[in-house]
Amino acid sequence: MKNSLRTLSATALVLALASSLGACSNMSRQDRATAAGAAIGGVAGSVLTDGSAAGTVGGAVVGGVIGHEVEKKK
Repeated sequence: MKNSLRTLSATALVLALASSLGACSNMSRQDRATAAGAAIGGVAGSVLTDGSAAGTVGGAVVGGVIGHEVEKKK
């Protein structure tokens, strides 16, 4: 029961963060990719480490860096 609630909460958080990125129309593609990567990485880090703060922050950092690098300006 606890794991299913955590998974549901993580999914809801990802959906909320993804939909809120639409409000950032003045952000560049690279900025949006960085923010999305950080959000997804944070949720993934939290889920993988059973809610550890270090796992959440670490996932957000790694996700942000990956999102930033994927959308590098050409």
